[in-house]
Amino acid sequence: MSGKAGPRRDLVVLGGSAGGVEALTTVIAGLPADLPAAVLVVLHMPAQGSSNLAAILDRCGPLPVSVAEDGAALRQRHVWVAVPGRHLLVRDGHMILSSAPKQNRARPSIDALFRSAARWRGTRTVAAVLSGNLDDGAVGLATIDAAGGACIVQDPGSAICPGMPQAALAAVPHAVALTAAEISHGIQTLIGEPVAAAGPTPNADLIAETDMAEHKLEITERRQPGRPAALSCPDCTGGMNIVESGAAVHYTCHIGHIWSPQSLVAAQQDKIEQGLWTALSILEEQARVYDDLAARGGTGLGVRHQRDAAEEIRGAADVIRKHFPDIVLDN
Repeated sequence: MSGKAGPRRDLVVLGGSAGGVEALTTVIAGLPADLPAAVLVVLHMPAQGSSNLAAILDRCGPLPVSVAEDGAALRQRHVWVAVPGRHLLVRDGHMILSSAPKQNRARPSIDALFRSAARWRGTRTVAAVLSGNLDDGAVGLATIDAAGGACIVQDPGSAICPGMPQAALAAVPHAVALTAAEISHGIQTLIGEPVAAAGPTPNADLIAETDMAEHKLEITERRQPGRPAALSCPDCTGGMNIVESGAAVHYTCHIGHIWSPQSLVAAQQDKIEQGLWTALSILEEQARVYDDLAARGGTGLGVRHQRDAAEEIRGAADVIRKHFPDIVLDN
């Protein structure tokens, strides 16, 4: 008696940041040449310049590794690496390179890839979050979990930078935690398991966010996901909504910038620091103006006032300068 084999997982998505190269080389080295899945890799990288990651990973193991190409078909037994300055996304059986707004201050973003995989491949996806700082990938992993995909996290104790793995485990506590050396075997085990033909239907928020990541719609046509939050986007100052993905939450603006909580706080802290430096610069300039006025005004009451004003302003600048490290670190 014979029967048609059911669907199996056939897409692996990997995401890392600081310390991620070391983890990725270990994982890719352990994958076999006949892996019955396509593998997509996102590593945070500067938008300018080129990346040698594909060449590095190509030397690690038997699987061929290439730079991702817009519109290229996903093929089993192959690894594709995101390019600087573009989100790497999945749609149907193809990959997409998108210049949509940054997510968690990154393009390519791990969350962007994971969300697209959750929408289009659902139960057929295996996702792994590797070493890195902050929390990109955590919400995306929760989205894949909700779609019926399999979730792996690098054991934080084995990661050079444990922040991203810790955030991912907080979002998906039942994700399998493995060392980098164990992840390749974990992927092979999960790839071999049969899955349901279809997972849950993607919700409206996931559809809207993946459409925005693809740059499919004009801004005037977009439905902003989630519900309003009394927050402004650090990148564009637009109003933001809060979106819930199981136990995880994130924030999105109408332009398409998306923030996980830790990444949002880090961006807000940068704005605080920038504002303090700006305030110091303006105060110093004001003091110089009063100094100049006093130097030109003789010895009358006006001169005394100008000099007093300059000293008072410098005093205010000194207060900010004195407490600057505490202000920045406490936020």
